[in-house]
Amino acid sequence: MLIPILFAIGTALFWGCYGPTIGNAQTPRVDGKPLLPPDGWTPFKPYVFIGIAYLVIAIVGGLAMMKVKGDSFNYTAAVPGVEGVTHFLPAKWGFLAGALGAFGALCLTTAMMTSRGNALLVMPIVFGGAVSVTAIVSIIKLRGHGPLEINPMLWVGMGLTVVGVVLVAMNTPHGHAPKKPAAAVAEPATDSESEPQSESAETL
Repeated sequence: MLIPILFAIGTALFWGCYGPTIGNAQTPRVDGKPLLPPDGWTPFKPYVFIGIAYLVIAIVGGLAMMKVKGDSFNYTAAVPGVEGVTHFLPAKWGFLAGALGAFGALCLTTAMMTSRGNALLVMPIVFGGAVSVTAIVSIIKLRGHGPLEINPMLWVGMGLTVVGVVLVAMNTPHGHAPKKPAAAVAEPATDSESEPQSESAETL
Protein backbone atom coordinates (compact mmCIF):
# COMPACT_ATOMS: atom_id res chain seq x y z
CA MET A 1 0.00 0.00 0.00
CA LEU A 2 2.99 2.32 0.34
CA ILE A 3 3.41 3.07 -3.39
CA PRO A 4 -0.21 4.18 -4.05
CA ILE A 5 -0.19 6.25 -0.86
CA LEU A 6 3.03 7.99 -1.91
CA PHE A 7 1.64 8.77 -5.37
CA ALA A 8 -1.63 9.97 -3.83
CA ILE A 9 0.35 12.33 -1.59
CA GLY A 10 2.24 13.50 -4.68
CA THR A 11 -1.08 14.27 -6.39
CA ALA A 12 -2.22 16.26 -3.35
CA LEU A 13 1.04 18.22 -3.37
CA PHE A 14 0.89 19.02 -7.09
CA TRP A 15 -2.80 19.85 -7.17
CA GLY A 16 -2.54 21.76 -3.92
CA CYS A 17 0.00 24.06 -5.59
CA TYR A 18 -2.08 24.23 -8.80
CA GLY A 19 -4.58 26.77 -7.48
CA PRO A 20 -2.11 29.28 -6.05
CA THR A 21 0.04 28.94 -9.18
CA ILE A 22 -2.77 29.62 -11.66
CA GLY A 23 -3.87 32.49 -9.45
CA ASN A 24 -0.70 34.30 -10.53
CA ALA A 25 -1.99 34.30 -14.12
CA GLN A 26 -5.07 36.43 -13.43
CA THR A 27 -5.55 39.57 -15.47
CA PRO A 28 -4.52 42.88 -13.87
CA ARG A 29 -7.18 44.95 -12.16
CA VAL A 30 -7.80 48.65 -12.68
CA ASP A 31 -9.87 50.40 -10.01
CA GLY A 32 -10.79 46.99 -8.62
CA LYS A 33 -12.17 45.68 -11.92
CA PRO A 34 -10.46 43.00 -14.06
CA LEU A 35 -8.90 44.34 -17.24
CA LEU A 36 -10.78 42.82 -20.17
CA PRO A 37 -9.44 42.01 -23.67
CA PRO A 38 -7.72 43.27 -25.71
CA ASP A 39 -5.69 45.03 -22.99
CA GLY A 40 -6.24 42.27 -20.43
CA TRP A 41 -7.22 38.62 -20.84
CA THR A 42 -9.80 35.98 -19.94
CA PRO A 43 -9.28 32.67 -18.06
CA PHE A 44 -8.99 30.93 -21.44
CA LYS A 45 -5.58 32.47 -22.13
CA PRO A 46 -3.69 30.64 -19.35
CA TYR A 47 -5.94 27.63 -19.93
CA VAL A 48 -4.36 27.18 -23.38
CA PHE A 49 -0.93 26.76 -21.81
CA ILE A 50 -2.34 24.42 -19.18
CA GLY A 51 -3.37 22.28 -22.14
CA ILE A 52 0.06 22.59 -23.72
CA ALA A 53 1.66 21.43 -20.46
CA TYR A 54 -0.69 18.44 -20.39
CA LEU A 55 0.09 17.74 -24.04
CA VAL A 56 3.86 17.79 -23.58
CA ILE A 57 4.07 16.00 -20.25
CA ALA A 58 1.29 13.45 -20.81
CA ILE A 59 2.00 12.51 -24.42
CA VAL A 60 5.80 12.70 -24.48
CA GLY A 61 6.16 11.32 -20.96
CA GLY A 62 3.51 8.68 -21.53
CA LEU A 63 5.05 7.41 -24.75
CA ALA A 64 8.51 7.36 -23.17
CA MET A 65 7.32 5.33 -20.18
CA MET A 66 5.37 2.97 -22.44
CA LYS A 67 8.63 2.31 -24.28
CA VAL A 68 10.56 1.79 -21.03
CA LYS A 69 7.96 -0.62 -19.65
CA GLY A 70 7.70 -2.57 -22.91
CA ASP A 71 4.07 -1.56 -23.49
CA SER A 72 2.38 -2.03 -26.84
CA PHE A 73 1.66 1.03 -28.98
CA ASN A 74 -1.26 -0.78 -30.62
CA TYR A 75 -4.66 0.54 -29.45
CA THR A 76 -6.79 -1.90 -31.47
CA ALA A 77 -5.32 -5.35 -30.74
CA ALA A 78 -7.45 -7.91 -28.94
CA VAL A 79 -6.48 -9.07 -25.47
CA PRO A 80 -5.62 -12.82 -25.58
CA GLY A 81 -7.83 -14.93 -23.35
CA VAL A 82 -10.31 -12.12 -22.58
CA GLU A 83 -13.32 -12.16 -24.86
CA GLY A 84 -14.57 -8.86 -26.22
CA VAL A 85 -11.74 -6.77 -24.73
CA THR A 86 -9.24 -4.88 -26.88
CA HIS A 87 -6.52 -2.33 -26.29
CA PHE A 88 -9.06 0.34 -27.26
CA LEU A 89 -10.33 0.18 -23.66
CA PRO A 90 -7.53 2.39 -22.22
CA ALA A 91 -7.93 4.79 -25.16
CA LYS A 92 -11.67 5.21 -24.56
CA TRP A 93 -11.58 5.61 -20.80
CA GLY A 94 -8.31 7.54 -20.89
CA PHE A 95 -9.82 10.10 -23.27
CA LEU A 96 -12.94 10.42 -21.10
CA ALA A 97 -10.84 10.87 -17.96
CA GLY A 98 -8.72 13.46 -19.77
CA ALA A 99 -11.85 15.35 -20.87
CA LEU A 100 -13.13 15.39 -17.29
CA GLY A 101 -9.73 16.60 -16.11
CA ALA A 102 -9.67 19.31 -18.78
CA PHE A 103 -13.16 20.58 -17.91
CA GLY A 104 -12.21 20.46 -14.24
CA ALA A 105 -9.09 22.48 -14.96
CA LEU A 106 -11.19 25.00 -16.89
CA CYS A 107 -13.65 25.35 -14.00
CA LEU A 108 -10.81 25.67 -11.50
CA THR A 109 -8.99 28.23 -13.64
CA THR A 110 -12.18 30.30 -14.02
CA ALA A 111 -12.86 30.06 -10.28
CA MET A 112 -9.37 31.30 -9.48
CA MET A 113 -9.59 34.16 -11.98
CA THR A 114 -13.01 35.38 -10.82
CA SER A 115 -12.09 35.14 -7.13
CA ARG A 116 -8.99 37.32 -7.46
CA GLY A 117 -6.75 34.28 -7.05
CA ASN A 118 -8.35 33.30 -3.73
CA ALA A 119 -6.95 29.77 -3.47
CA LEU A 120 -7.92 29.65 0.21
CA LEU A 121 -11.58 29.71 -0.85
CA VAL A 122 -11.45 27.66 -4.03
CA MET A 123 -9.08 24.79 -3.25
CA PRO A 124 -10.81 23.45 -0.08
CA ILE A 125 -14.09 23.32 -2.03
CA VAL A 126 -12.38 21.50 -4.90
CA PHE A 127 -10.72 18.82 -2.78
CA GLY A 128 -13.48 18.46 -0.21
CA GLY A 129 -16.12 18.22 -2.93
CA ALA A 130 -14.06 15.77 -5.00
CA VAL A 131 -14.00 13.28 -2.12
CA SER A 132 -17.80 13.29 -1.86
CA VAL A 133 -18.29 13.10 -5.63
CA THR A 134 -15.94 10.10 -5.79
CA ALA A 135 -17.99 8.34 -3.11
CA ILE A 136 -21.29 9.04 -4.92
CA VAL A 137 -19.93 7.84 -8.28
CA SER A 138 -18.63 4.67 -6.61
CA ILE A 139 -22.08 4.01 -5.11
CA ILE A 140 -23.78 4.45 -8.50
CA LYS A 141 -21.23 2.16 -10.16
CA LEU A 142 -21.52 -0.59 -7.54
CA ARG A 143 -25.32 -0.46 -7.51
CA GLY A 144 -25.22 -1.35 -11.19
CA HIS A 145 -23.92 -4.77 -10.15
CA GLY A 146 -26.64 -5.51 -7.59
CA PRO A 147 -28.05 -4.40 -4.22
CA LEU A 148 -25.69 -2.34 -2.09
CA GLU A 149 -25.77 -1.66 1.63
CA ILE A 150 -24.44 1.76 2.55
CA ASN A 151 -23.07 2.50 5.99
CA PRO A 152 -24.78 5.65 7.40
CA MET A 153 -21.35 6.84 8.52
CA LEU A 154 -20.66 7.65 4.87
CA TRP A 155 -23.19 10.49 5.00
CA VAL A 156 -21.75 11.60 8.33
CA GLY A 157 -18.32 11.71 6.69
CA MET A 158 -19.66 13.83 3.83
CA GLY A 159 -21.18 16.25 6.30
CA LEU A 160 -17.90 16.45 8.20
CA THR A 161 -16.13 17.09 4.89
CA VAL A 162 -18.32 20.15 4.33
CA VAL A 163 -17.60 21.34 7.87
CA GLY A 164 -13.90 20.75 7.31
CA VAL A 165 -13.94 22.74 4.06
CA VAL A 166 -15.57 25.69 5.82
CA LEU A 167 -13.17 25.53 8.77
CA VAL A 168 -10.09 25.33 6.53
CA ALA A 169 -11.28 28.17 4.30
CA MET A 170 -12.14 30.42 7.26
CA ASN A 171 -9.07 29.81 9.37
CA THR A 172 -6.23 29.61 6.85
CA PRO A 173 -3.98 32.67 7.38
CA HIS A 174 -4.64 35.41 4.83
CA GLY A 175 -2.28 38.08 3.59
CA HIS A 176 -1.79 41.21 5.65
CA ALA A 177 -4.13 44.08 4.96
CA PRO A 178 -2.54 47.02 3.13
CA LYS A 179 -0.99 49.54 5.47
CA LYS A 180 -2.90 52.73 6.07
CA PRO A 181 -1.15 55.93 4.94
CA ALA A 182 0.74 57.61 7.75
CA ALA A 183 -0.98 60.61 9.32
CA ALA A 184 0.19 63.95 7.97
CA VAL A 185 2.96 65.46 10.07
CA ALA A 186 1.88 68.70 11.78
CA GLU A 187 3.52 71.76 10.25
CA PRO A 188 5.86 73.68 12.59
CA ALA A 189 4.44 76.86 14.03
CA THR A 190 5.39 80.09 12.24
CA ASP A 191 7.27 82.92 13.92
CA SER A 192 4.08 84.99 14.18
CA GLU A 193 2.36 82.13 16.01
CA SER A 194 5.28 81.49 18.35
CA GLU A 195 5.79 85.14 19.46
CA PRO A 196 2.58 85.47 21.51
CA GLN A 197 3.42 82.19 23.22
CA SER A 198 6.89 83.48 24.19
CA GLU A 199 5.42 86.77 25.41
CA SER A 200 2.90 85.00 27.56
CA ALA A 201 5.65 82.80 28.91
CA GLU A 202 7.70 85.89 29.87
CA THR A 203 4.65 87.41 31.53
CA LEU A 204 4.28 84.27 33.64
